[in-house]
Amino acid sequence: MDDRPTSPRISTGAGPLPAYRARLAEGSLAADPAQARAVEVLQDLWRRTQGYDPHPEQPEKGGFFARFTRRKPVAAEEAPAGTPMGLYLVGEVGRGKSMLMDLFFETAAVTRKRRIHFHQFMQDVHRRIHAWKQQHGASFPARDQQDADPIPPLADAITAEAALLCFDEFQVHDIADAMILGRLFQALFARGTVVVATSNTAPVDLFKGRPGRDAFLPFIGLINRRLEVLTLEAARDYRRDRVRALPTWHVPADERATRALDAAFEELTGEKHGKPTRLTLLGRTLEVPQAARGVARFDFEALCGKPLGPADYLAIATHFHSLLLDGIPRLGPENFDRARRFITLVDALYEHRVKLLASAEAVPDRLHEEGHNAAMFARTASRLNEMQSQDWLGLPHLT
Repeated sequence: MDDRPTSPRISTGAGPLPAYRARLAEGSLAADPAQARAVEVLQDLWRRTQGYDPHPEQPEKGGFFARFTRRKPVAAEEAPAGTPMGLYLVGEVGRGKSMLMDLFFETAAVTRKRRIHFHQFMQDVHRRIHAWKQQHGASFPARDQQDADPIPPLADAITAEAALLCFDEFQVHDIADAMILGRLFQALFARGTVVVATSNTAPVDLFKGRPGRDAFLPFIGLINRRLEVLTLEAARDYRRDRVRALPTWHVPADERATRALDAAFEELTGEKHGKPTRLTLLGRTLEVPQAARGVARFDFEALCGKPLGPADYLAIATHFHSLLLDGIPRLGPENFDRARRFITLVDALYEHRVKLLASAEAVPDRLHEEGHNAAMFARTASRLNEMQSQDWLGLPHLT
């Protein structure tokens, strides 16, 4: 889950469209009519954002959260004159949405810009709100309800860092996120922030079927007013093409297998190594050692050697489309608890069609041959074998 610098060097290029055509010419991309239409829309946005800077109010000394007075509330429709409308690029996984947004981000002539995975952005938002509440409560007792509101100073801080925010994999699964998003984005838009986002989910379907969704509907309306919604209907799933070409089960779990998973991670993400991240669930956090672009990587002990349960594995299965797992040992009576957790993990991955690439001491059918769990593991082995098939690797991830 990458987070690009907040003040990158302004590109001297001519926008994402020439960059896209150059990649076609060199053969690193295949011609795709849907992508071609999308990059033309991005090129138009590139023109409208050239040199864009709403000149936000500078923070007071002591940090962004030292400001405890709030501005007069501003409606979302009162965005500053001349603020370019953003873009919400939606489509199924693997259609090239992130690649197109990256071309736009890299060429955008905006001094203050930030590209970040949306889940990582929300983690940062929760961290900042928590820090504000601690400082505010300890040193500045609230005089009224407005003084106790962290959203305006948070929006000031984010806007001061970036006039252009590019979000990868925009999705909402957590009620805590849903309750924050409406007011935060209203404040960001009112301060002139331009948002570009990729998502597998259309705005109308965000947080669908979840308790409390009625309170989330104004945010969906806000997205539709401030962002152009463009559906990318590419015929090919380029992500599935990549994962289908990769071996998924490496035996034994030795240095060769580690190198193979290293190469697979780079092939799937474009990064040699992911960054540590955290998933928030039920008031606690789950540490993810490496993550990038919807791919997570764990050591077996980190995932099955700790007292994790179904909720933890469900969070992984819904947040990541692919999981790389290093060092699955032979399972038996000596590691009974680890075997049970691994069974639970595989069930969650299977139900959500997560692509599993792993190194192990044996093939699935020989992984667990003795002990109380051996009979139960036969179903898991069957699933693991199915998950290596080309048909399985071609299935879409279910969030």
